[in-house]
Amino acid sequence: MKKRRLLQANDDQDPLSVLTNLFDVAMVFAVALMVALVTRYQMNEVFSKEDFTMVKNPGKENMEIITKKGETIEKYKPSEDTQNSGTRGKRVGVAYQLENGEIIYIPE
Repeated sequence: MKKRRLLQANDDQDPLSVLTNLFDVAMVFAVALMVALVTRYQMNEVFSKEDFTMVKNPGKENMEIITKKGETIEKYKPSEDTQNSGTRGKRVGVAYQLENGEIIYIPE
């Protein structure tokens, strides 16, 4: 009787069950990594319901403008063609946003 119980207990172990456990660990690690990156780069706005616009590297050649409207996120990066074609703009003034939300434009 005891020998049969030992054989039945070994039959329940599946050698592929280790792979499912590794997959679970990998998924937990991936989610933790994503949360860490979002908090590190302070990009909490991406997951909020509010619309936003973010400028990366302002005033430099590798500047990018990221906008979120509803569920869509758009990324604009000036290409080499627009810089050489003469359609690139020039600075005409400065805009400041006050604490109460009012925006003041000062032409140069």
